[in-house]
Parts: sequence; structure tokens; C-alpha cells
Amino acid sequence: MLEEGFETVVSADGSAEMLAKAFANGMKFGGHVLRVVQADWRWLNRDVHGEYDAIICLGNSFTHLFSERDRRKALAEFYAMLSHDGVLILDQRNYDAILDNGFSSKHQYYYCGDDVVAEPEYVDDGLARFRYSFPDGSRYHLNMFPLRKDYTRRLMQEVGFQRIDTYGDFQSTYADDEPDFFVHIAEKAYLDQEDVA
Repeated sequence: MLEEGFETVVSADGSAEMLAKAFANGMKFGGHVLRVVQADWRWLNRDVHGEYDAIICLGNSFTHLFSERDRRKALAEFYAMLSHDGVLILDQRNYDAILDNGFSSKHQYYYCGDDVVAEPEYVDDGLARFRYSFPDGSRYHLNMFPLRKDYTRRLMQEVGFQRIDTYGDFQSTYADDEPDFFVHIAEKAYLDQEDVA
């Protein structure tokens, strides 16, 4: 983002290790000194100050919030930090397809490289436990909440986002069971009544 000309870029994460890795990657790839802040999204405004044109929540990370109350609180914090016409970009795995049809993946879009295998070990309406297998034989597990697409969209709307567009694997048209990931673009800009119709 810095290389694309964005003036203020802040990386906020609850994990000190992830922030250290992000900082090291910034130095390694382009010599960028990244501004990193350890923060809990539920109290983001306490630790990160300012108003932003965009907040980007990637890597299926929103699914690490297990209670609806925490999800609503985090979305409200995102909303409050955005400028009047700001956007939230939030992605999530297509848990609808996994819950309804079982797991299958085209492995077209990856966050952790081509050599990493990510697949669920257990899935129900309250837990998606994924195993990540690496080429060196190591394995790691992540527990996530299986967010359904329409539920996520409804929460964003209830927090105040005016217009929400959802893309399936970066495409505007898709069958609900096709994409591996959904990307929601939620706009804060207030829509007049005639804009809503």
C-alpha cells in the first residue's frame, strides 16, 4: 500500500509476533518502516488514532471473533474510525459452502503460499478447526467461527454501513457455492432515500 502511494498505513493486530513479522517484511521487501500497533479490534479507537479512508480486514481474520457481541463491537470500531465516505474491506472463507456441502477448494486464492495445505479437521455451526500443513512437515491448527455470508452482511448493515457489495473470489457474479472466499466492500457514505431505492 505504501508503494501504491497511500500516505498513512497502519497495521493493527492483537499478536505481537504477527506485528514483528509484518515489520520485518516491510523492511525486507522495499525497506519500508511500517507503523504497527498492537490492538484489540474491540477497542481499536483506544490504541489507533485518526480517521481513515479504508480499513482492510484480510486473511479470514474476522472469523477469530467467536461471540456476536465481539463481532458487533469490532465492526462498530471499524465504522467509527472511517472517514464519512470510508470503506471497510473484509474477507472471509466461504463457510456457507463448507457447512452446506462439505469442504472443497479450487486452491486458486491463498494467503499462505502454494505449498501450504489448509483444510478443515472439524466444522459445525459454531466452530471451524482448520489444519495448516507445511512442506517441512509441520502442522498448525486454527479455530475459527464459520461466518455465513448473509449474516456478516447483516451485521455490517446493522452497525451502519450503507451499501455492501460482496464478491466471490474477486468476481461480482458467482454461484454461492463456487467461491473459496467472499470479499465484502462496505461503504460508510450516507445514502439519501432516493439513493437507497
